[in-house]
Amino acid sequence: MLAGIREILVITTPDDLTAFQELLGDGSSFGIEISYRVQITPRGIAEAFIIGKDFIDDSPVALILGDNLFYGAGLANLFAGANKQSGANIFVTTVSNPSDYGVVNFDSKGIAVSIQEKPKTPKSNWAITGLYFFDSKVVSLAESVVPSARGELEITDVLNNYLAIDSLSVSFLSRGLAWLDTGTPESLYSATSFVRVIEERTGTKIGCPEEIAWRNGWISSEQITAHSAHYGNNNYGSYLRDLVAIKEP
Repeated sequence: MLAGIREILVITTPDDLTAFQELLGDGSSFGIEISYRVQITPRGIAEAFIIGKDFIDDSPVALILGDNLFYGAGLANLFAGANKQSGANIFVTTVSNPSDYGVVNFDSKGIAVSIQEKPKTPKSNWAITGLYFFDSKVVSLAESVVPSARGELEITDVLNNYLAIDSLSVSFLSRGLAWLDTGTPESLYSATSFVRVIEERTGTKIGCPEEIAWRNGWISSEQITAHSAHYGNNNYGSYLRDLVAIKEP
């Protein structure tokens, strides 16, 4: 939504499908359209493009992993810019444990030359975050990928296909932009603490889709007030009501 995307496909497991549908609905509450598909078995991130082939059609597409969190000033402009580029655009940042991620290796001129999936001996500590932007070629490139030794269609193989045709752009997350991977209990706890501190100190919500839709002009002040009634007098409902009641300086 920060990138101006209004057509969203949620790919989830059969067990979690109903929960997502009940939580998000068809997206009209946020001024967007949400569709759903099921990944029967976990066969890798790249399978998302095959599952969503009809949804993507001939359009560019963004992919974000459900266990990733991004925060910081300038994200909207960064994402919107990436959404307008051709080829593939990925975001990288330095980490202390690169073996847990896809890793980009650069030459002496700072040009990406290779990508490794969770390497035992990383060639760099530049990890690929869980947000990607692609042109419509991603479907055919994903379909050409063969399962890895662990039986998955690896997103790094798709990226290497783009790299091979000189169509991969790498954006570096600057200082002040936070990326949190919440794929483990420990990292989820850390992310929860991060969100709590930011929200308590700033009085703003992280990842409030109604607010993003309202600030984008996709829903009206009357609509956001009506949505707040759904949450009653809890913290989230009060936050939505205050959005339209408080005049910003």
